[in-house]
Amino acid sequence: MEQCREEARKNTEILSNEILEKGEISWTRVLELAGHDELVYKLTLKYLRQRGYDIGNNKIPRVKSQ
Repeated sequence: MEQCREEARKNTEILSNEILEKGEISWTRVLELAGHDELVYKLTLKYLRQRGYDIGNNKIPRVKSQ
């Protein structure tokens, strides 16, 4: 579990930089970076939300800065 958290934290750093460059990213990008691991994917979205990003919803599957 701790290994998944660490991987999700690393993904959050990478995705934060991508969001700054592009303005937003898709949930598909988050899933790809998580290696299609559902736990890492969900933790990454959680950490992005904690950092203040708008993670969207099932109708708007994207992550962007608020």
